[in-house]
Amino acid sequence: MSKASVVLKYGLAVASVATALALSLLAHSQTVEKVEFPLLLMAIAVTVWYAGTMAGFVAVALSGVGFNYFFTQPLYTLYIEPADRPVFVVFLLFAFVIASFSSRRRRIEHDLRQARDELESEVAARTQQASLLDLTHDTIFVRDMSDVITYWNRGAEELYGWRADDAIGKRAHELLQTVSPMPIEEIHGELLRAGRWEGELDKRKADGTPVAVASRWSLRRDEHERPVAILETNNDISERKRQEQEVRKLNDDLAKRTTELQASNKELEAFAYSISHDLRAPLRHTVGYTELLQKNASAAMDEKNRRYMTMILEAGKRMGNLIDDLLAFSRIGRAETRKATVSLDALVKEALHELRPETEGRHIAWTIAALPDVYGDRSMLRLALVNLISNAVKFTRTRPQARIEIGCADGDGETVVFVRDNGVGFDMKYADKLFGVFQRLHHTDAFEGTGIGLATVQRIIHRHEGRVWSEGSVDGGATFYVSVPRSWGESKR
Repeated sequence: MSKASVVLKYGLAVASVATALALSLLAHSQTVEKVEFPLLLMAIAVTVWYAGTMAGFVAVALSGVGFNYFFTQPLYTLYIEPADRPVFVVFLLFAFVIASFSSRRRRIEHDLRQARDELESEVAARTQQASLLDLTHDTIFVRDMSDVITYWNRGAEELYGWRADDAIGKRAHELLQTVSPMPIEEIHGELLRAGRWEGELDKRKADGTPVAVASRWSLRRDEHERPVAILETNNDISERKRQEQEVRKLNDDLAKRTTELQASNKELEAFAYSISHDLRAPLRHTVGYTELLQKNASAAMDEKNRRYMTMILEAGKRMGNLIDDLLAFSRIGRAETRKATVSLDALVKEALHELRPETEGRHIAWTIAALPDVYGDRSMLRLALVNLISNAVKFTRTRPQARIEIGCADGDGETVVFVRDNGVGFDMKYADKLFGVFQRLHHTDAFEGTGIGLATVQRIIHRHEGRVWSEGSVDGGATFYVSVPRSWGESKR
């Protein structure tokens, strides 16, 4: 407090008491008696009201001195006659009571003004917060511990369709027809323990439309840590839930179809395996007796009959090859893959050694790049390479100078191996038929084969979660590509 302020306060005490004394003396001069008592008390009250308690007590002291000096016998002295002492004491008591009441009332009114100012500030702050909450499109509302809505923002109006005037004062769970995944009592229990709760709820809009929301509850407590309100925010997740339901349905349908396809494949493999074995016995008898007939009766046959005999034997052997290839193809589908790190360089060398009888006497220009290690089943990958290289050797037979290239390229987490040749090639519009069982683009009189080799390659690579594809042109050669994982981690992905 500044010095000037102190001077003003105590100056007010002096001035008010002096004014009261002056008015009292003036009244006495006009033969008006008994006015000094109320005038001095009024001066004390004014001093306490405007200058505070300490200045009020100064006013009481000055009033007592003035009252004694001017209005009690003997006059103009500070001595008090015994007869006037009760009056003086009563005056002082009244003065202290007036000062005390005035001081208390002043404090009460000051506290009330301060409380009013704080309330106005809080109302302004809450109003500003409410206006800010109305700017967001998120659904926000507040309810008390009896579930009665006390605040409803614009986002809640947009989502649920009820205006604030319609929603405030209503019970939230009844208004929104809330359906929760657990009893409301359990949610409230967790809210009281943790101060917050999050989950998904089903509610209804004003027009009865169901809506799924991601709901967050926050508990507000007062200064005594008593729960007083719950702030709830909702985000509409109806579209996401619908999509999740569609995905689950599609996954269920896919799982069902996968199961059916697996069962169908097993039946087909079992059927193929059974038929292949059942065909072997009569075919073996046919070929065996035909060979005996050719050996023992060939001299008695003319050229035409001997040609018929040869055609029967060739057809029987071709049928035997088909059965062998079909059995091998079936076994690949049933066999368990034993994956490990495999050297492609070593597999290519083994494949070339196995195909040596087919390449002897041929002029083939080989270009073989260094190949990396991959992760897979060694025996299956070896069979795939044998089929691809054998395919290139076979379809370059008509070339005076055959060229076969084996190389690789890195893909995204995989190794791509290719076998390229300058053979007869194929028309790209039939490329989708190359990897089908028994599919052939060339006549068996020109190029032997059963049409299962590339189908076997595709099945092996698919067992390794890889891809197969091809490029080529008629009389312009062909390139066959397979992709295999580089490592165990890539394979698992």
